[in-house]
Amino acid sequence: MSAAAIQTPQADPQVKNWDVDPVLTVEHLTMRFGGLVAINDLSFNVGRGEITALIGPNGAGKTTVFNCVTGFYKPTEGRIVMRHGPGRQQEEIDKLTAGGLKWQRTEQGAVFLLERMPDFEISHHAKVARTFQNIRLFGGMTVLENLLVAQHNALMKASAFTVGGILGIPTFRNAEKDAIEKAVYWLEQVHLIERADDPAADLPYGDQRRLEIARAMCTEPQLLCLDEPAAGLNPRESAELNALLQYIRKNHDTSVLLIEHDMGVVMEISDHIVVLDYGVKISDGDADHVRTDPSVIAAYLGVEDEEIEEKAEIASLVVEALGEEAAAEAGIQTDVAASAIASVETEAHPGTRPAGIPAPREGKADRLIRIKGIGPVNEKKLNELGIWHFDQVGAWKKKEIEWVGSYLSFPGRIEREDWVGQAKKLAKPAGKAASRAATPRKGKAGGAK
Repeated sequence: MSAAAIQTPQADPQVKNWDVDPVLTVEHLTMRFGGLVAINDLSFNVGRGEITALIGPNGAGKTTVFNCVTGFYKPTEGRIVMRHGPGRQQEEIDKLTAGGLKWQRTEQGAVFLLERMPDFEISHHAKVARTFQNIRLFGGMTVLENLLVAQHNALMKASAFTVGGILGIPTFRNAEKDAIEKAVYWLEQVHLIERADDPAADLPYGDQRRLEIARAMCTEPQLLCLDEPAAGLNPRESAELNALLQYIRKNHDTSVLLIEHDMGVVMEISDHIVVLDYGVKISDGDADHVRTDPSVIAAYLGVEDEEIEEKAEIASLVVEALGEEAAAEAGIQTDVAASAIASVETEAHPGTRPAGIPAPREGKADRLIRIKGIGPVNEKKLNELGIWHFDQVGAWKKKEIEWVGSYLSFPGRIEREDWVGQAKKLAKPAGKAASRAATPRKGKAGGAK
């Protein structure tokens, strides 16, 4: 099949590139840890030459998917297909599956069944590289040496597995020169060439993140998997990361699959977004589709998606979180939501309203969103009640829990998620210190000073 024939369906705007020419296909992936189902019947494609984001709340199973794709875990069920060359190559994949083989070359390139391959073969043969949530550089080595380590396969082969390196044979010298040139190239792309001889551990956090990406790119991957690359970066560093990923996609024929919580990064650079919640895919599409999908909004707010449609109070939270324009695109009636805000504030609620204080003590509010189930919107509403601290939540009695549950339009949720128990633990000195370390000073209105 010619490349032109493969691309013909793109004339139909409803046909997405990730379905026509996927570099990676995850089919019915299931991962169980004993009785825990971390991933349940997950299927999605990663388009060739595209940036695909895998997003979802904490605990959704995103890193588990990465570990299955890169060979760190062996999936309980499912098939993970990597393709070198254009098109779906479905006939070759079916033959490979039936034949019990790991991979084989095809007229278009090659196909690989990653669930059958150990991690080192996935990296070396299938050309899949990854980074981790926690930086894993060789801190005692120089920046340049970290990139040379990534090219050890080629260097070992050229050295006849060490002997030729000791003797300095021409084949090894040439391979070493090529490896240094490649390392210098990537150091220039990530703006670290002036730090080439510094220990990697001496780099600032953002520079270490970019160095990890450069190290992965030295393996010349066809698929680059990045696990929260923007974690801990400031806005300038996030912008530099965006530019780097766009450069990799456009200039190196490398597809990108990333996990990311920074929605600014995700929405700006992603061609395709897959959303997980409790190991199940709840949305799959481009950025415009995903950001207004009620199921996605519900997952991030921590409510059932039916509640968005059925309860005006929940709709008000969506409007507040997304803005009226985006909420309208998601099908939320902003006029109903607006009236709900007023009614929730004025109507009588069962139980007893908890006592509040006019401002946070010593001008320092606790970070209430550390309580599982309290998001930014709920934190703001609690602050409006004069609830600023963990010990206030930890002191709630049954009648106060009933009142707050009605006020937030989440009856029963406080008990299910044990906000009071969580708050009591966080109110202890160790919990408060960790919370306040990440919390700006606040005035009476809750704004930063």
